[in-house]
Amino acid sequence: MAKHQEVERLAKKLDKMVHKKNTDGALDLLRELKNIKMSLETLQTTRVGMSVNAVRKQSSDEEVQTLAKVLIKSWKKLLDGSEGKLEEKKKEGSPVRSLSTSKDLGRNETSKASGDLPTTPTTTAVPHRVTSFPPPPVTTNSVRNKSRELLVAALQTGDDYRAIGVDCEQLAVQIEDQIFQEFESTDMKYKARLRSRISNLKDQKNPDLRRNVLCGNITPQRISSMTAEEMASAELKQIRETLTKESIREHQLSKMGGTETDMFICNKCHGKSCTYTQVQTRSADEPMTTFVLCNSCGNRWKFC
Repeated sequence: MAKHQEVERLAKKLDKMVHKKNTDGALDLLRELKNIKMSLETLQTTRVGMSVNAVRKQSSDEEVQTLAKVLIKSWKKLLDGSEGKLEEKKKEGSPVRSLSTSKDLGRNETSKASGDLPTTPTTTAVPHRVTSFPPPPVTTNSVRNKSRELLVAALQTGDDYRAIGVDCEQLAVQIEDQIFQEFESTDMKYKARLRSRISNLKDQKNPDLRRNVLCGNITPQRISSMTAEEMASAELKQIRETLTKESIREHQLSKMGGTETDMFICNKCHGKSCTYTQVQTRSADEPMTTFVLCNSCGNRWKFC
């Protein structure tokens, strides 16, 4: 249990790095993971493989990328070994043994001479993992399943997903699971987060967001936590920026006089372009109050 909690702790730290787009220190966390003897159960329940893979994609450090690849490769062997044992058990329990020498894990052809009916693909094919490692858990929660269906519909808006060749169902599962992991329930916050993702992904005026998610430029971890401003289309961002600048300009024009100076530093944008005025707000024998306005961001403050 202690090992499981340690892996889960390291995975969460890696996820935070990916979310903040700052992978400094990731190498130390990967080294810690390398020293932990990983079990199949811990690997599947903590989903640390996805965290390591996300860091590998985002980091520009070759050492981080190399170590992440080594870890993922070793964990894949653990998963493949488990699947191999399962296949052996199935073969041992079968009354008729095929003599086929095919090494394809997705097939298990039986000899035509045996006279047996051909096996169906569902009984012989190994599940195909598209983008997740390890795959997110299957859920029986009706709210979560419905959310995944709506995400699939949003991702399939237009024909981009066909051209890119992405598995929308698997991608929707990953996005929904990331949101559920954050809230750990299907409450109003969870539903509000899902609605905003679905609305923005379906937006015909914002196809770039959907394409970036489908291509993997925006990871499931990232899209699950993006703000409305971050998801907005380039056109809407430009409109918001213009309105903000106009608001600041009007705010500046409304001030009564003032003297421009670089003696003050804004505590919000850290700019030095400011305008200040001094007003006698108290009795005559008291010092004047200084009002300062940042010309860059419109921040106001005062001091005596």
